[in-house]
Amino acid sequence: MNIEDWKTLPLGEALTFQRGFDITKNDQRDGPYPVISSSGAKSTHAEFKVRGPGVIIGRKGSLGTVFYSSSDFWPHDTTLWVKNFHGNSPRFAYYFLKTMGFERLDAGASNPTLNRNHIHTIPVLWPSLPIQQRIAGILSGYDELIENSQRRIGLLERMARSLYREWFVKFRFPGHDQLRRVPSALGDIPEGWAVESIGDICESVNYGYTTSADDKDMGPKFLRITDIVPDVISWPDVPYCAVAPADLEKYLLKEGDIVIARTGATTGYAKRMNKRHPTAVFASYLVRARAKKNISNRMLGILMESEHYKRYIKTNIGGAAQPQANAVVLTSMQIAVPPREISQQFDQLAEPIMDRAELLALTSENLRRTRDLLLPWLLSGQAESSNSNGKRMGVGRLTVANIAGS
Repeated sequence: MNIEDWKTLPLGEALTFQRGFDITKNDQRDGPYPVISSSGAKSTHAEFKVRGPGVIIGRKGSLGTVFYSSSDFWPHDTTLWVKNFHGNSPRFAYYFLKTMGFERLDAGASNPTLNRNHIHTIPVLWPSLPIQQRIAGILSGYDELIENSQRRIGLLERMARSLYREWFVKFRFPGHDQLRRVPSALGDIPEGWAVESIGDICESVNYGYTTSADDKDMGPKFLRITDIVPDVISWPDVPYCAVAPADLEKYLLKEGDIVIARTGATTGYAKRMNKRHPTAVFASYLVRARAKKNISNRMLGILMESEHYKRYIKTNIGGAAQPQANAVVLTSMQIAVPPREISQQFDQLAEPIMDRAELLALTSENLRRTRDLLLPWLLSGQAESSNSNGKRMGVGRLTVANIAGS
């Protein structure tokens, strides 16, 4: 790679941006085209405004967000989209813009806003098209591996939920045909099963620890509501906290523990801890439910992470402007509880599924972190690495395989 293949120019000479198009929720009709706002593709529409592939950045509200659309799309009014790539690689433009730090360029007053004319004037170090394509190829390789892992995680999670429904909703577990059904508060259930609340089958239900989060590695991880809302907890992004030894033991999260959000718009969101999480305590706006030894915490985790559980909690906390629920409400849902041997049989099937999903999630996180570390390095114009013979190697010879193996 030659530094002569890079040149400094205003961003507007490489990419021309245009403001997105307004559309109200009433105007939207479900369709195949994503409506991409500053917070991402949260809805679809029957029509599109821009042909893909496209690159979109948040200009109002959430600044600094960058999105790529391989298909046709509708860029919302809260965004800017690349109207003209001037012959440059759209995929490279997407990765490049992720390093720009647009969130620091707030031009608004009460509501953060990004000025298109301003960002057009920002000087950038821009490579030739062949280098753009090679860099985009390297980074896209990581994204493809991450997406593949996410698909496999989704499949495993669907398998676990399907197994749960068969055993604990439809009552089609091994030997079910040899048991008669008996009436209960939940309808007919297999003989030998019981109806109990979640609280009744927990050995403890506790509120979390009150302290301040810190980005410095100064103690255990400090798990908050915002950390449990995504599909997978991103542990590298979870902050730390200082905690006394006695409090650490009291609030320490262990395998099988389930934490539930008790306030805000995500009240009722829950996550079960599996085997490979770091040393962590849970924050005060979370409630921890720890199942009794004879109860499958995997069964309970699948239930409490489900939409069915979220709907139950939403129904029971009413329509307050700031929803909140105490530990009693969060554990008040009644469920059909099987005998211990059924729980054990379920765990034998569910455990390897959940363990595999957790390993894939850790792999995805490692790939994501490696990609994010590579991103500014590859875009610096100085990207070189050493091969096994100790020779210098430029971008043109970098691949996902030789980076991962170095």
